[in-house]
Amino acid sequence: MEVLYGLHPVEEALRAGKRRFDYVLVARERHDDRLERLVAACREAGIRVRQEPREQLTQAAQTAAHQGVVALVRPQEFLAIEDLFAPDPAKPDAARLLLALDGVEDPQNLGALLRVADGAGVDGVVLTERRSAPLSAVAAKASAGAAEHLRIARVVNLVRALEDLKAKNLWIVGLDERGQTDYDRFDLTGDLVLVLGREGAGLHDLVRRTCDHLLRIPMAGGVSSLNVAAAGAVVLYEAARQRRASAVRFAAGAVQDSAARTTKRKGLGS
Repeated sequence: MEVLYGLHPVEEALRAGKRRFDYVLVARERHDDRLERLVAACREAGIRVRQEPREQLTQAAQTAAHQGVVALVRPQEFLAIEDLFAPDPAKPDAARLLLALDGVEDPQNLGALLRVADGAGVDGVVLTERRSAPLSAVAAKASAGAAEHLRIARVVNLVRALEDLKAKNLWIVGLDERGQTDYDRFDLTGDLVLVLGREGAGLHDLVRRTCDHLLRIPMAGGVSSLNVAAAGAVVLYEAARQRRASAVRFAAGAVQDSAARTTKRKGLGS
C-alpha cells in the first residue's frame, strides 16, 4: 500500500477511479464543508473512513502537511511505452504531445511538472525507472492530484523509448540552454515529445544526441537557465497556445470553405 495525503491528491484519486483505496483517515480536529464532502464521497464509494487525532495522521503521512486527510491506496500502475504509441483515446484526432523526463530527481519538481502537463493537455508522460524521483506522496501532493489523470509510462532506457517514439512519427524535441532555436520560434503544433533534463545538469549526452531539435529559453538576466519545472511550464504552455491558435485557424478556414461552397452552389442554380 502507498500513502496519499492532502485534499487535492485524495480527491483526485477518488475522482479518477484508478486506485483501490484501503481506508481514509481524517483529522478529528478539522470540521469544514470540503472535508465533509470528501468523507461523503468516500462513503458513497464504499471506502472506509476513520477519524483520528491529527498527530496520528502526521505519523502516517510522515509530514504535518496532510491538511487533515491521509489515504492508504494501492500503488499507481504505470503503462509501458507501447501504450503511448497511439493517441489519447479522449483526443484521437489531435496531434500528440508527450513529455519525457530525463532524470528529474526532486519530487517537488516532478509533481509540479505533472501538474503543468495535465493543465497543458499533455497526452502522456515518460519517466525513467532509475535516477529519477519516484511518484511518491510528496510528488502526488505537489501535483495537486494531476498524477491520477495522466497516462504515465516508466521505462528502463529513455534513449530506446525515444527511438521507439520516433519510429511512430513523433519528433523528439529537447530543451537545452545550448539549443540554437528559441522555443517560441519553433512549431510545436505537430506530433512531438518534449524532453526535459536533470536539475542542474540538463539532458544526458545520449539523450541530447537522440533529439531531432534542441530548443532554448532566452534569458535576459544574469542567470543562464530556469528551474526545470518552470522551464517545462513555459514551453508546454507555449505548445498549448500554438495548438489552440492552430485549431482556431483550422476551424475558421473550414467555415470559410463551407461558405464558399454554398455560395458557388447558389450561383450555379440561379
